[in-house]
Order: sequence, then C-alpha cells, then structure tokens
Amino acid sequence: MEPILEIRDLVKRFGGFTAIDRLSLTIRKGEIHAILGENGAGKSTLMNMLSGMLSPDEGEIRLRGEPVKFTAPGQAVSKGIGMVHQHFMLIPALTVAENVLLGMKQDRSPLFRFKKACADIRKISDAFGLDVQPERIVGELSVGQKQRVEIVKTLYRGAEFIILDEPTAVLTPAEVEDLFRVLRTLKAQGKTIIFISHKLQEVQKICDRVTVLRLGKLIGTMEMGETNPAELARMMVGREVAAPVRKSTSQGKATRLEVREVSVTENGAVRLQDVSLQIREGEILGIAGVDGNGQRELSEVLFGLRAKQSGTVLLEGKELAKPHPRKMTDLGIAYIPEDRHKEGLMLPMSIAENLISKQYRESKFSLAGIMHWRRIRSNAEELIRQFSIRATGPNHPVGQLSGGNQQKVILARELMLNPKVMVAMQPTRGMDVGAAEYVHERILQAREQGCAILLISTELEEIMALSDRISVLYKGRIVGTVDREAADLDQIGLLMAGITSSSSVAI
Repeated sequence: MEPILEIRDLVKRFGGFTAIDRLSLTIRKGEIHAILGENGAGKSTLMNMLSGMLSPDEGEIRLRGEPVKFTAPGQAVSKGIGMVHQHFMLIPALTVAENVLLGMKQDRSPLFRFKKACADIRKISDAFGLDVQPERIVGELSVGQKQRVEIVKTLYRGAEFIILDEPTAVLTPAEVEDLFRVLRTLKAQGKTIIFISHKLQEVQKICDRVTVLRLGKLIGTMEMGETNPAELARMMVGREVAAPVRKSTSQGKATRLEVREVSVTENGAVRLQDVSLQIREGEILGIAGVDGNGQRELSEVLFGLRAKQSGTVLLEGKELAKPHPRKMTDLGIAYIPEDRHKEGLMLPMSIAENLISKQYRESKFSLAGIMHWRRIRSNAEELIRQFSIRATGPNHPVGQLSGGNQQKVILARELMLNPKVMVAMQPTRGMDVGAAEYVHERILQAREQGCAILLISTELEEIMALSDRISVLYKGRIVGTVDREAADLDQIGLLMAGITSSSSVAI
C-alpha cells in the first residue's frame, strides 16, 4: 500500500526536555495503525503535531507526498486529518446535527444548514454503518453512540485520516465490538486510522501494524501478525511484564465493610438505588460498569465526601453515622480518588508534603505546630525508594511528575496508613502497562496483608485480573454479583449494558 503520511526526523522540545527525538515513521493508506508507548513516550505530542495543535521544532511531515506545516487544528482538518479525543468534545444540550455543525463556517440560513446537515449525516451514517440519528439530543445518547457522533464529525469535515485516542476506554465489550465493526468499514472504504490504546489485546485484534515509542524514540514498527501482546509490552517498558498473581482467599474471614441499601439522589435524580455489598478481610470486590453509572457517588459515600439519603454503612460491624474524610482516615479507610489532579494531590507542593498530607498532625511529623522536616524528608526518601517514584528527590513538585508517578505518590500515601479498607477508584486510569503493573502489585500486597479493597474500574480486564468477586453497577443499582472464578466476560458485558439473564432488554 502507498504511504499517506510520512514523518521524517521529527523533533519536539519543551525547554530542555525532548518529547520527540528524531522520529521517522510511515503510515500506509487504508490501514489501521496502532501507536503504543508508556506515559511520557511521546504519543500525545506526536498526535498533537499531526492534528495541528503543536508545531515540530525540526523535521518534516509529508501528507500524500507533499510537505505540510500546521499551526492550527483547522489547517489539519482542511487537509483531511480528524481526531477523536478520549474525552468527547460534545455539548450535551445540543442535537447531533448541531454538534456536527459547531465551529464550521456559516454561509446559509440556520434552518437550511440544519436540514442539509441532517441529510448529510444520514448519508454518512448509512455509508459507514454508524447508526447516528441527527435530530437526537447528545445528552440522551449512550457513551458508544456519542463516540460514533465524534466519528461522524470528522467524516462530515472530509477526514480521510482519523486519529482515535484511547477509543475503547469507556465502552462496554459489546460497544467495543460495535466500534471495531465501524473501523473495519472505514478501512474497507479507504480511510486511514491511527489507533492509540493501552489495551494490547484490542490492538492485536483490530490493527494491521503497530509502532512502539519509548522516551520519544522509535523502538520499532511491525506487522501485527508478526508480534504478540507480551512482546509489545516488553518493547514498551524495556523488560518483561508479569500478569498480576492472586494468592490468598478471604473465605471464612470477617466482614470489614458492609453497605446496606444505600441510596443517593442529586438534583432530584437517583444516583444510587438500594446498593448493598460486603467486603471481607483480605478480599478485593471489583465494581464493573460503564463510567457514569454511580461509581463516583458510591466511592464518595464510603469516604464521607457525599451524604447518602438512606441506608447504612458499617465498618467492622459498627455503623458510621456521620462519616467525613478525616474521620474515615482515622478509622483506617484509604481512598484513591478518580481524578488525581483535582482530588488526589496538591500539585504545586512537593512529594514530601503530599505524602504526609493525611498525617501531618501526628507527633512523628510535627509537634505543637512545628514541622519535623528532617523526618518528613526521610519518610519521603524511603517511600520514593519503595515505590520506585521517578523524581529528583523529596522536594520535587508533584505537578511535574508523570501521571504514573503521581499515582504512585497517592498509593504510597494511602498505604503508609496501614488501612483496614481501601476504596480504589480507577487506580490505573490513563496509565501505561508498566506503571499499571506496579499499581496492581501494590494493591495485591495490601490484600495479602488483610486489607479489604473495593476496586472500582471501567477497565474490565483490570477487574477480572484482580478481583475475588465482581459486582456490576448499572444506573445506580447492583444488577449482579459473581465469584471471579465463575465470571463470564460476555455475561459481565451484558450486565454492564443493563441486560440481565431474566430479560432480553436493558433494564
């Protein structure tokens, strides 16, 4: 196949840091090409240069044999390059057609443009099997449907070259299969697709070729049929990556955390409805589900960040009447929040300061308001070593760490509390395979030490790999719970879509 895109000796620097280092790469017309790499490997920087959000410092980008220089996203769009971001760029209150038209040049009356856009969207939808209805309000659509709207947006603007950033991150297994069907149709009709993902099994299933980056450099490009997930993981991190190993069983052990018929409403809408669950000492209970089905509300109730309307939460058999974060910490509950930037860390502050942010009142770190900085630094040095945090030292600002190392700081802080219970919300979101492997190891170590862990994740592979039991949350309700050994991937996927064994339609 002829090349549609050629990258020659591309360089991008940010101050003294080289994000892309003499990168050369060829993308063939009509292929699905995976780009893999750890956090900080240069994937996002490369995609931002291809889509016009950044300009290279050196090197050349050639599109269809002609050199191009993009200084704005609109220039890339005009050349047929479209990008579907991991976090959709849609306005929920508008219709599909209005979202598609948003930002485009207006040279006709609004009514005429809307009617024509609806007709064009239907043509595109039919041609590529997207099943998009232009008059529907975006806020009423499922996650998978919203993603198809984003694809329609790129095609409506004439995209021949489409970049998909973590396209399966928030999809159910059925929605992933539907997306792959769409991608195969796009490929069959001559579109070229770059597929960025951390899910190596999916990359192997859908992509024709794969390129691996590490520290901004090209490690290799291969035909997908000539490699496998284990080799790709090794290329990404520079070493063998082991699967998590679950050892002990919690059968017969005492219940640490119990939730009885907890309900939560917000602005009149039900977020949790009569949720009940139990977690035993040394057990991981996985909560599977598509993002936005009550996971955040459940985690916030358990750590005292959100009030419940009804129900009971018990720790070791004792009711937690008026929980709040400081009380929950003192009682031995650790919390890994979903958003490490907004809720997990104080980004301008140092690693050392973040690590003691829940213990700074204790005598080992302060006395009568006077901080013991030598002990604080010593504590940070030890945790940096234990958790393999890549930093210049205890005084390194957390905001300047990579996402994976920021997550390690949170994990170190929570585990140094020797918790009885850990609520882990999306603990590896956005992390590469190497960093995720480390987080999994530490979570399993905490489990072996008797910690009861509630693992909330939209990554079904993560839930299946770590959990002892799995519950599925759909529209704020627990719709099923199974032992890990008896769990069936297809069954879990159907439950995530709200389809129970007693019903053939979504509940």
